[in-house]
Amino acid sequence: MDNKAMARLLAETADLIEIDGGDSFRVRSYRRAAEAAEQTTVNLSSADTEQLLEIDGIGKSMAAKLQAIASTGKLEQRDELLAKYGVGVLELLRLPGMGPKTVALLWAAAQIGSIELLAEAIESGRLKGLPRMGAKQIEKLRKGVEDHRRSSGRFRIDTADEEARRIAAYLMQFKGIAKVTPAGSLRRGRETVGDLDLLATGPACEPERTGPAVEHVAAYPGIYNMIAKGENKVSFNLEQGLQVDVRLLPTASYGAALQYFTGSKGHNVTLRQRALKMGYTLNEWALARLDNGETVAAATEEEIYAVLGVDWMPPEMRENLGEIELAAAHKLPGIVALEDICGDVHMHTTDSDGHDSIREMADAALGCGYKYIAITDHSKFLGVTNGLDEKRALEQIKQVQAVDRAMEGRIRVFTGIEVDVLADGALALDDEVLAQLDVVIASVHSRFEQSREEMTARTLRAIENPYVRILGHPTGRLLLRREPFAIDMAAVAKRAAELGVAMEHNASPERLDLNDRDLRLAKELGCSIVMSSDSHSTRSLGRMGYGARQLRRAWLTPGDVLNTRNAKDFLAGLRPRA
Repeated sequence: MDNKAMARLLAETADLIEIDGGDSFRVRSYRRAAEAAEQTTVNLSSADTEQLLEIDGIGKSMAAKLQAIASTGKLEQRDELLAKYGVGVLELLRLPGMGPKTVALLWAAAQIGSIELLAEAIESGRLKGLPRMGAKQIEKLRKGVEDHRRSSGRFRIDTADEEARRIAAYLMQFKGIAKVTPAGSLRRGRETVGDLDLLATGPACEPERTGPAVEHVAAYPGIYNMIAKGENKVSFNLEQGLQVDVRLLPTASYGAALQYFTGSKGHNVTLRQRALKMGYTLNEWALARLDNGETVAAATEEEIYAVLGVDWMPPEMRENLGEIELAAAHKLPGIVALEDICGDVHMHTTDSDGHDSIREMADAALGCGYKYIAITDHSKFLGVTNGLDEKRALEQIKQVQAVDRAMEGRIRVFTGIEVDVLADGALALDDEVLAQLDVVIASVHSRFEQSREEMTARTLRAIENPYVRILGHPTGRLLLRREPFAIDMAAVAKRAAELGVAMEHNASPERLDLNDRDLRLAKELGCSIVMSSDSHSTRSLGRMGYGARQLRRAWLTPGDVLNTRNAKDFLAGLRPRA
């Protein structure tokens, strides 16, 4: 198991102990260990006791538990508590505003241990009269259940990607499996996926030789529920519910299968229709002649598209939005790639709610190959994040400038802030301070319930401030947790373009905000885009690839994205400093 998965087991155990009324010290120790496991650079699955004990927050007891997790994939106390309360309580904890104390209350008062039981209790009125269950709280829970149902069965791209990497590594241990490739929504870079398609090929995947490889797939230790096991396909669920379909394919037809299982339904229908008009039939096994069934292309995607007179296109473009027609006319745009990004200008440090210092973030960004970064800690309005007031912001400017000098030109470190947009559109820091910063990002973090008209007016007022250069995560969404707030995106993007304010694409997989549709809209309205990681640690600086996939899905070119430029040209591309 990787560090993130191990940290999740520890955090879930802390929640379960709290639900069970356990000792608060034990709850804190598990939570502290979970955070340490999440943040450490030590590979926990292979670390010995001495290495584990060197990690701040890990004592002898937790080290032993981590070693048990590494060897078995399980944590005994977590399993015992889940047997008592059921796995549904973990789902309950994912609802907005639903903490362990509320879950414990629901369980003690009404034996509610799942989202479905909660929904029934809300509808029947059984929650009325329970402690801390006033009308506002019940309505909040109702909305949380509705949001959950809308997203039920979907998983964030980073969750699917991590599981795909883990399963692929396991499959590649089998002699005779030479290659494993994700297909479907994950390969197209969709922000969430419903299931995971993995295609494997190699000598062990040839027809009539797949038996041992199938058994190897079926023995994957992460399987929670086996759905089906056939001659060349194994389907199963992982513990969190994600369905995985692993297909073992002969090398000769691997390209046809990769094309078939990657494209959206609309893309594949349009391509098959083109094939039929040209006298071919196209399926997951081959592109073949209609008259005699002779295979004309199958081994690679490139040769299939070439026979059909279509340029190969990146997977992210295969959504039937006109890409096939453009590819046939050899007019596909050269879309942006992660390698084009030169800098990351939204990140947080220990000065607000980050986990690493300014210098540590700069060193890590240099390791990522960036030419520049901006330090953009939160402003003072977000009290829970230790936001900067005017005095601390001015002090940080000096600290950032000192780090910039210390980097000796290897990487530029710009001063910046993520300033909060108040309910009326005013900003949470004085203009005198904002005027001294290189990068000012204005973001909404509160009052999401405002009407569309109120939120639009609020945002427009914020970007009218002459010191705002970027609008941060413009819809405020948290994928599968919080819906975007209501806003007239066209009006905001149009005014931002007029003012020279860039729109952020927040590459954090929790947000991916703007989405691909709004990115296309922003481009059409002439608005520049800046992609940033919104990192709160050095470890999360490496997640920009998830955002790059969304830029590619929107068909953005390097010229559409400001931070594909060098440091000097990036600053010049932002709104001129007042």
